[in-house]
Amino acid sequence: MTNEQLQKLTERLSQQFFHQPFRHQVVFNRRLRTTGGRYHLGDHHIDINPLMLEEFDEENLKRVILHELCHYHLHLAGRGYRHRDRDFKQLLQAVGGSRYAPATSKAKQHRNYRYLYRCQGCGVLLPRQRRFNTNRYHCARCGGRFQLEKERKAKK
Repeated sequence: MTNEQLQKLTERLSQQFFHQPFRHQVVFNRRLRTTGGRYHLGDHHIDINPLMLEEFDEENLKRVILHELCHYHLHLAGRGYRHRDRDFKQLLQAVGGSRYAPATSKAKQHRNYRYLYRCQGCGVLLPRQRRFNTNRYHCARCGGRFQLEKERKAKK
């Protein structure tokens, strides 16, 4: 699917489900990794992750587009467009858009951590990306001290 076909599909879905025209631009953006799409508040254009079509079916792509169109139309109407707003949740359910995009192959499966600390009191493991002073901080669960368990080498 090309950007032009995506534009026409989005315009059609906007008319069909929202009864309002989509007057801005929608494009595929390969830099998106963990999200299905993104609505930009500043210039009102929409980016769609092409993996939503390549790794899944066209029905999934339509649900992602409907999700972004909910942000679009609610923002332009001056209503609650954020994920936590009631207006957004109600409209999303009414049009049948997806609440969450499925995980793609490019999404990170786990966080890369470099340091692993263990609490000396309760034994809980604390993975961290940055080193911290173990004399200054203590465990929130039991108040015990942390000890550096493992340090990974930095990847170059």
